[in-house]
Amino acid sequence: MRGAAQRVTAFAPASVGNVAIGFDILGFSVDALGDRVTVSRRAERGVEISAVQGLAVELARNPSDNTAGKALLALSEALAPPCGFCVQIDKGIPLGSGLGGSAASAVAAVVAADALLDSRCARADLLRFAAAGEAVASGDRHMDNIAPSLYGGLVLTVGVDEPRVKQIPVPGGVRAVIVHPHMYLATSKARAMLRPSVQLSDFVWQTANLAGFISACYTNDLEMLRASFEDVVIEPQRQALIPGFTAVRRAAMQSGALGCSISGAGPTLFAWAEAAAAPQVQAAMQAEFARHGLTTDAWCVELIARGARVLE
Repeated sequence: MRGAAQRVTAFAPASVGNVAIGFDILGFSVDALGDRVTVSRRAERGVEISAVQGLAVELARNPSDNTAGKALLALSEALAPPCGFCVQIDKGIPLGSGLGGSAASAVAAVVAADALLDSRCARADLLRFAAAGEAVASGDRHMDNIAPSLYGGLVLTVGVDEPRVKQIPVPGGVRAVIVHPHMYLATSKARAMLRPSVQLSDFVWQTANLAGFISACYTNDLEMLRASFEDVVIEPQRQALIPGFTAVRRAAMQSGALGCSISGAGPTLFAWAEAAAAPQVQAAMQAEFARHGLTTDAWCVELIARGARVLE
C-alpha cells in the first residue's frame, strides 16, 4: 500500500447518456456537478458504507445494493488488496435525474480506492469495476454514463466485456445546455417502456444520424451536426414521460440550438448550441418547463475532456 495515504476523496462528474443518437454507447461529461466519494483503509477485508450525504441520503448502505459499494467489491475481488474499504458518499447529482448519478458514485469510488493502492489500475480496468456498480441501478453494465464520467468529454464506448473507449472531439465554440426539471424519473421505468425491436427504416435513419454526428464532430461541420442530431428510436417512446417535452424541445431549436433531446433516461433535457446562442437556448427551455408547472436547475457548460479525479 502507498506510504501515508489512509484516505482519498475523488470527484466524478455527472454525464449525459445516449446523446440522442447513441443509445447506450455515447455520452458526455458535465463537470458542473458530480459526486464525491471518500474511501478510507480499514483492517477488515470487504467494503463498508459508513455515510451517505448530499442530495440522496436514502441510498442503500449494503455494499451489494449500492453502486459505489458494488464497484468496490468488484475491484476487491479482482485485485485482492490487503485491506478493506470504508466509504463515505456525498451525492451532488439528484437521483432519477438522467444525469448519471449512479454511474458517478461508482466511478468516484473506484478512482479513490485505486489511489490507495501501490500499483494503479488502467482506466479500462476501472471502467469494468465501475460498470459492475452501475448494474445495480440499471440492471446491466451500460457504459454511456460510466465512460464519460471516468474519461471526460464526449465518449464512444463499443463493447461491454472488453469495452473500447474513444474520446470524440467536439467542434470549438459548442456548449451544452443542461436543464433539469424538478421531478424524479426511475431509469427502470424509462427502460421498461422501450420496444424490444426497431423498424428497419428507423434503424437505417438512426445509424445514418450517428455516423453523421460523429463525422461532424471530427470535421467541425455544424450543419451536418444539426442535420444528424435527431433520435428517431428512443426519444419518441420516452418523451411522454416528461411534461412539456415537445414545447421545450421546440423552444430550444427556435432559439438556435443545434439539437435537443433527453439526457439518458430523463427527465433532464440537454441541448447543444454555439456559445453565442446558448444563454437564449437555456432561458427558452426553462421558460417552457415553467409553463408546464416545473421548476428547473440549469447549467451551460463547455464540453471538456476532464473526467474523474482525486481531490485529496
